[in-house]
Amino acid sequence: MSVDYEAEYNNRARVPDHPEIFARWEREAAAYRERMKAEENAELGLAYGPSPRQTVDLFFPDATGHTPLALFIHGGYWRSLHPSIFSHMSAGLNARGVAVAVAGYDLTPQVSIVQIIDQMRTACLFLWRRFGQRLMVYGHSAGGHLAACMVATDWKQLDPKAPADLVPAGYSISGLFDLKPLIATSMNADFKLNEAAAAQVSPLWWPVPRNRVFDAVVGGAESSEFLRQSRAVADDWRQRGIETHYEAMPGANHFTVVDPLSDPGSAMTARCAALAARCAKVDK
Repeated sequence: MSVDYEAEYNNRARVPDHPEIFARWEREAAAYRERMKAEENAELGLAYGPSPRQTVDLFFPDATGHTPLALFIHGGYWRSLHPSIFSHMSAGLNARGVAVAVAGYDLTPQVSIVQIIDQMRTACLFLWRRFGQRLMVYGHSAGGHLAACMVATDWKQLDPKAPADLVPAGYSISGLFDLKPLIATSMNADFKLNEAAAAQVSPLWWPVPRNRVFDAVVGGAESSEFLRQSRAVADDWRQRGIETHYEAMPGANHFTVVDPLSDPGSAMTARCAALAARCAKVDK
């Protein structure tokens, strides 16, 4: 039976109230930024690269000293949305004593997905040079794909001074790991992928260093393809010696699945905090 990839990967069509969700995110993110600025716990718009979107916003917990560090990468199919509407995704971890960077990146079709991956690597190295510690990377949708790419990166090839395991752990929410199905969608007008290019940007097929940890979480109400993608990376990477965890969040769609990150008491936040703490322990 053939799969209707256009329908399977069109999340906005599957969630008709997505404009209201985006508007809520924007309100909550703006309120969180204002609060953190007032408390002097934020550094906003730090440039890690030359273009206006290559910035990170840093949100710090009240705790001082050696706090764990995490990087959040937003979604939008590598072609839409702005990191500023995701500031509140750091709230849960901040409350649990984790410093969070929220990263931006250039969008397709102005740049390729290969270039976006490289930009996120540059952002990770920027944080390494700033803080001198390993980090946990977590992300949503396209950001979940980019989180997997960071876990599977050989950092010594990029900077001999960086630890080989600069990103020992990743947490993907509704990520994509095999981009070949996207060739058959209308979105590929922006991605410009063929079989070879899709394989090049699909972390499912990359070599992954052992001793990494990777969680692939997805909304239980998402399409069969999104469920398959997260299961596939967890199963495949586990067989290659990676500590993986797969979970489908009951009732959550592609957009509501990320909401628990703003809640310090959620199981999702607790898991991300535990992964960030594991990364920090390596540096002590």
